[in-house]
Amino acid sequence: MWHGVGVLDETTFEDLLARVRPGAAQRERDRELPTDLVRELAAAGFGNAHVPTALGGEGASLETLFDRLIRLARADCNVAHVFRGHLAFVEKQFFEKDTAVRDGWWKRVLSGDLVGNAVSEASATSDLSTVLRDTPDGLRLDGRKFYTTGSIYADWIDTSAAHGDVSVQVFVPTRAEGVEIVDDWKGFGQRLTGSGTTTFTDVPIEADHVRTIDPDDDMQTYMLGFFQNVLLAVVVGIGYAALDDAVEYVRGRRRIFGYAGEALPRENHLVQAEIGSLSAAASAARAIVLGAARTLDDALTRHLAGGAPEALRDAQLEVYRAQQVVLPLIVDATGQMFEVGGASAVDVSLGLDRHWRNARTIATHNPAIHRRRAVGDFELNGTATKRYLPAG
Repeated sequence: MWHGVGVLDETTFEDLLARVRPGAAQRERDRELPTDLVRELAAAGFGNAHVPTALGGEGASLETLFDRLIRLARADCNVAHVFRGHLAFVEKQFFEKDTAVRDGWWKRVLSGDLVGNAVSEASATSDLSTVLRDTPDGLRLDGRKFYTTGSIYADWIDTSAAHGDVSVQVFVPTRAEGVEIVDDWKGFGQRLTGSGTTTFTDVPIEADHVRTIDPDDDMQTYMLGFFQNVLLAVVVGIGYAALDDAVEYVRGRRRIFGYAGEALPRENHLVQAEIGSLSAAASAARAIVLGAARTLDDALTRHLAGGAPEALRDAQLEVYRAQQVVLPLIVDATGQMFEVGGASAVDVSLGLDRHWRNARTIATHNPAIHRRRAVGDFELNGTATKRYLPAG
């Protein structure tokens, strides 16, 4: 059995959360990348929960994994989001037919390596402008990717390219010559995820770090659901973080609008109702996301037992349905939370606005309206969603 960085025990995880939580708002205000915290979580085994025990991993359920992700996002949603590409990379190995290749990547992950994601291109077409070339000196990679979440923190980048007429997945060491990662993400939320630009210039690539992409592989069906459920878990964590901050804000106030003298907001029934709504939204969203996680886990188990493509399809659709409920629930709740304090609640120093900005930013990823249509198309016509998905 391979022995890696070890299994993340609850005490260690709680200790890490206690370190992540206090500086979250300040880091976001100052655009201070939480590199050390991300690396500590990786070294502690946060990203390895679903690696099988036979390889030295924890072998935890997806429900456990997503519950931890929600808790991490509650402490700092940027840090949780950084792990999206890494967690997906771990999942992809379950579909690797070459067990030696699969086990080799899991061993790298268990040794503490972190994987980032680099897929999107600023192109009006679906054609890949990133190219893997055959040269007398071996394979070389050239191109530029955008929204490369987590790559600035990572040891490896999971990216996509055209190799002749074939689409391929390429694993690139971040320290390789010719790799440049820039933190130039301009979004108003999720500012510390490293979702900037990655440029590859004549980067040498090992042949065994390349995989051909099959757009009809069952992995595509599963990963579409998994990637989205990671985002939903982060959004749930944002809902809980908003609740935490709103409760702290209300408890510290001695006066409420419209009352002379001291009138404790925490005893006001309207304020209590708003806090209750925020609590209910976070709790309900959590239940939905963990339910989708159980569905994904069951589908993967059935796939590994001999194949059940309909289970993978159903799990994907279950996540799409969850997306239609979780996103508006938390986005609306984090906007409504300002009703607990009136004008004073918008003070920049409080940073309460970051919760809505972060939730709204994540809600733009893989827009929900497209998934809503996909669910409706399936219900009406039995059409399954499967599209080209190189890495994320």
